Amino acid sequence: MRKGKVALTMELPLPVHGAATTKQERAYLAIRDAILTGLINAADRLPSTRVLAQRWGIARGTLESVFERLQLEGYITRQVGSGSRVSAIIPDSYLKAVADSRTTAPVRSEPTAVEKHLAPKGKRLRAQVGVPFVARLANPNLIAPAEWAAHLQRAMAAMKPEQMCAAEPQGTLALREQIARYLRNHRGINCQAEQLLITNGIRHGIDMVARCVLRPGDHACVEDPGYAAVHRIFAEAGARLLYAPIDDEGLDLRGLPASVECRLAYVTPAHQSPLGVIMSANRRLELLDWAQRQNAWIIEDDYDSEFNYQSAPLPALKSIDSMQRVVYCGSFNQALFSNLRLGYLLAPPELHSRILALWDTVGRSVGVSEQLGLAEFMRILHSCAICAAHGRRIRRCATSLSIP
Repeated sequence: MRKGKVALTMELPLPVHGAATTKQERAYLAIRDAILTGLINAADRLPSTRVLAQRWGIARGTLESVFERLQLEGYITRQVGSGSRVSAIIPDSYLKAVADSRTTAPVRSEPTAVEKHLAPKGKRLRAQVGVPFVARLANPNLIAPAEWAAHLQRAMAAMKPEQMCAAEPQGTLALREQIARYLRNHRGINCQAEQLLITNGIRHGIDMVARCVLRPGDHACVEDPGYAAVHRIFAEAGARLLYAPIDDEGLDLRGLPASVECRLAYVTPAHQSPLGVIMSANRRLELLDWAQRQNAWIIEDDYDSEFNYQSAPLPALKSIDSMQRVVYCGSFNQALFSNLRLGYLLAPPELHSRILALWDTVGRSVGVSEQLGLAEFMRILHSCAICAAHGRRIRRCATSLSIP
């Protein structure tokens, strides 16, 4: 078959199981995964949305949305008269990792004893509200104090006596289950509750990773420009910083010296802080390939994925992490209120136990009442804190504050 002619996509089955719950998501995963696994190569031409609509029994408008999403993420290019072609170049190391993952059974952590008992199953710029190019505080109008108090009251009324004295090392199971559900449905990350760790926020998670990974003299890659607090965290750990510039595709690793080994990289791929750039698919794959070759870890700071800047939030870098190199960090401080101080961390198995041991040693300072209150909030809204009503409220506040 000549280059540029692709029939394989027609035969791709739509995923039936997993996180995909709509035809649009299933169609997206079918095409994206075919690209990521090398079934469709760079420069290959995809069938038209009209053809796929007939073959898959999906409305053409739905497939147009899928193709627009794939184009936005950098997997394909579209040109009138030439159709849609694959633009993402998949590194060989990524394809090997995908193949290896298919022959290796996933390791599932055993529930902790507590889970078995409790569950049947100069002058620094300060964060401000609405100020661009400075870390932003959440709009205080996102949730009323009385509304939050009601969730706390319901959670406390249902609390079991054991939960008041027996702390779950990773955080309350109820909250971790809700977060895992949110990550599966809204960020494309296939994870379970036992893989998550509840933190005081994203910076807390980054600090724990830095303590577990970095040794004095190690190199750490950061975005330039980037989040100054992270630069200070790495410097406190004794790391020497390597500054990677940001262009219109996101982090550019080509400027880093090839001879220097790097232990850790920090990125904000969904919405780079402070420039707002979305990291392209090619750059994401290059970053994963770089981390594999360097034997390095990547911290993905997904600080504001709830906000809609162009269309639906892009899937997380962690969602395509077949190499188990990405530590994913998120929080609810932007979606609810800044002083909530609740976040979460999802690390590869090799790092998870080390981070948990450190967290257990230095002391768990996230209160059980706040965790259960947030779990109740997420449960009641039926879509893990980003329900339609709260999502509209977030976006109205973002618009009123002129957030880019």
